[in-house]
Amino acid sequence: MIASNASVSGCAGVHGAACAADAPPAGGSHRSSSSLTPTGNLVVSVFLGLIGTSGLVSNLLVLVLFCRFKVLRSPINLLLVNISVSDLLVCVLGTPFSFAASTQGRWLIGAAGCVWYGFVNSLFGIVSLISLAVLSFERYSTMMTPTEADSSNYCKVCLGIGLSWVYSLLWTVPPLLGWSSYGPEGPGTTCSVNWTAKTANSVSYIICLFVFCLILPFLVIVFCYGKLLCAIRQVSQRVCVCVCVCVCVITRRYTLTS
Repeated sequence: MIASNASVSGCAGVHGAACAADAPPAGGSHRSSSSLTPTGNLVVSVFLGLIGTSGLVSNLLVLVLFCRFKVLRSPINLLLVNISVSDLLVCVLGTPFSFAASTQGRWLIGAAGCVWYGFVNSLFGIVSLISLAVLSFERYSTMMTPTEADSSNYCKVCLGIGLSWVYSLLWTVPPLLGWSSYGPEGPGTTCSVNWTAKTANSVSYIICLFVFCLILPFLVIVFCYGKLLCAIRQVSQRVCVCVCVCVCVITRRYTLTS
């Protein structure tokens, strides 16, 4: 899932003057040339082709298996399906455009297409990350409160899935409304958030995005799986103690009877 979003990074709008110089004339088309060599563009296009194809096939396979086998239709697996859907949408709605741009050495679908590409890739990427955080919390809740866990309860999972999309929209729509922006990045064959701008508008958005869409989900994942690991170790230690006690009792009984 991370690989499928590898083309999403920063914006090439480094300085206002440079962005203005690269901006298309009124009524014209946006043709941002790549800063890579032809060989570099070829290498990038090959990697994007492999990423897009493998992501499309593997995520489609997940959806087919989920639909085909009833035993897989559990609430936890529904979260995995949500991650597969978001990654699949990146492969369908994002990767083909950056692949085509890399093969031609320039951005092909204009300024509006650049904004679209940056928006959808950011949206689906954040959905995947938040879904991973929700998945870790769900497993943590199931492990820590087994008496209250209900393996057939889809309501809580569906709520988590809905919140992951709403949360992602809350952080990816603002650049469309003026809080930072989407634009060309890196070699000029992909688009994303305007990472390199030094204005207070862009810097404030980048800081918030970094904290609430990367650090916060990461901390939730680390906390939940850390607690799970500690619980598993405690259970393992108890099992070891029980085994040792049983062995001692059996050995003592054998010694006495012999």
